[in-house]
Amino acid sequence: MIKNLNKVIVIIILMIFCISFLNKNSYALVDADRATLRKGDKLKIIKDSLTVCKLASTDDIDLNKDFYFIGKTDEEISLVCRTEDTPEHTTEREDRWKGFRIQGVLDFSLIGILAKISGILAENEIGIFAVSTYNTDYILVKEENYEKALKVLEIAGYNII
Repeated sequence: MIKNLNKVIVIIILMIFCISFLNKNSYALVDADRATLRKGDKLKIIKDSLTVCKLASTDDIDLNKDFYFIGKTDEEISLVCRTEDTPEHTTEREDRWKGFRIQGVLDFSLIGILAKISGILAENEIGIFAVSTYNTDYILVKEENYEKALKVLEIAGYNII
């Protein structure tokens, strides 16, 4: 009798654990789905060819240009800019990037927007380089994958403008 009671207790504990686990995970899925971009949301094309590079100093960056991203850490100085605006003195450089941005201002409480887009591209074997600003996210892909990236995102319901 005690052996059967022990088995019942173990089964009840396992059931409680499973129900708790499923509830927790389904909540996360519902939350992520609610926060991602909806079908028809817009991705705006950046028409210029872009370069991602490393610099020894910020002195060579022309801050009067209207499109660039600077990342400075204790390990490196990175720059994303129009290829034509790339400083002459770079320590490393990779050209042939194209990009688009999520149109509009994204609230910081939104979850999973960049993950959704990068997931679609990853499923189609397209690597990305992402940059976030205060307002939105920018997604860069290599030029040879750019048209394919736009096509798969359009098929997924994004509006390319």
